[in-house]
Amino acid sequence: MMQTVNVEPGSPSDTDDFLPINGTDYIEFYVGNAKQAAYFYKHAFGFRIEAYRGLETGSTDVVSYLLRQDKIRFVFTSALRPDTGSGRIVSEHVRKHGDGIRDIALWVDDAAGSHQETVARGARSVVAPTTVEDDHGRVVLASIATYGDTIHTFVERSDYSGPFLPGFVAVSEGEDIARPIGLKYVDHCVGNVDLGDMNKFVSFYADVLGFKQLVSFDDKDISTEYTALMSKVMSNGNERIKFPINEPAAGKKRSQIEEYLDFYGGPGVQHVAMATDDIIETVSAMRARGIDFLTVPGTYYDELVGRVGTIDEPIDELRRLGILVDRDDEGYLLQIFSKPVQDRPTVFYEIIQRRGARSFGKGNFKALFEAIEREQERRGTL
Repeated sequence: MMQTVNVEPGSPSDTDDFLPINGTDYIEFYVGNAKQAAYFYKHAFGFRIEAYRGLETGSTDVVSYLLRQDKIRFVFTSALRPDTGSGRIVSEHVRKHGDGIRDIALWVDDAAGSHQETVARGARSVVAPTTVEDDHGRVVLASIATYGDTIHTFVERSDYSGPFLPGFVAVSEGEDIARPIGLKYVDHCVGNVDLGDMNKFVSFYADVLGFKQLVSFDDKDISTEYTALMSKVMSNGNERIKFPINEPAAGKKRSQIEEYLDFYGGPGVQHVAMATDDIIETVSAMRARGIDFLTVPGTYYDELVGRVGTIDEPIDELRRLGILVDRDDEGYLLQIFSKPVQDRPTVFYEIIQRRGARSFGKGNFKALFEAIEREQERRGTL
């Protein structure tokens, strides 16, 4: 049986895990306008801006804002000089992909060792181990490539007491307008890859990072009358990191994965699932702040108790908000999916509350994918 999802830092990991990971350190987005993106996530998602780097701190190529809510750290980075140094990398990423996730950074105790172990097993190095320092101490960073233009940065920060990383300064916002909405931690990050590449990256995570496969879904599990996809979920040894990997499958029409790959310009992170302890409160706040979610027909709720059994949450509230429910052998979960949060139909979010369940909502796939197809039809991309 799989162990609990919400593993707190400090819990023991598998003794034979050659790449121990403490958790998700941060997720970095490359965006066209970091200042406006930071304001959007602050207002709509309840994040607080905690740190900044830019012209005022001596960063002349890029500007970044660190936002935080509980254990979730998002970094939004834009180019200041799109043709120079790191600004060129950021601007090219945005030109190709639109606003999207560049880096899923992993918190480790030994960044250099993590880089050495993964490169020795076949990873492509993006940034060799580098020590950065300021008055608050030192951080060691090292990065490897994964699918598309996405990277993983290993972050070793045990000798650092600053607000985030050297080069960032703490932000004092005075009377803060950020109102947290109960988001706790990153539950999982989903990647979309090209047809035929799912098993390639399953092997990458298994062979290079020592991950194990938790779950596998084929086109019989995830399909509707028109579209289908296949997915496998990879996890590190202590299961603090979970990466479902999707690829399109043959169908009558163009699947959501194909739509994503087209508009994103290749493989990338499709969505981030963020956990909450009260999904009704969290989703109510997000809806009130203008976040749009996928909806399912009312008949879904007419059959809900018969399908998943008794649950603690009021069905009428779940129906009002469009929250889905599924059950496995260890409990149940509640989940809901936003619509894309930028004009390109690419990155979106899942809000999830686990009531013991270890699964990923298999029983909701048909209703969810039919909802996505309705949105694709409105966009003319189905």
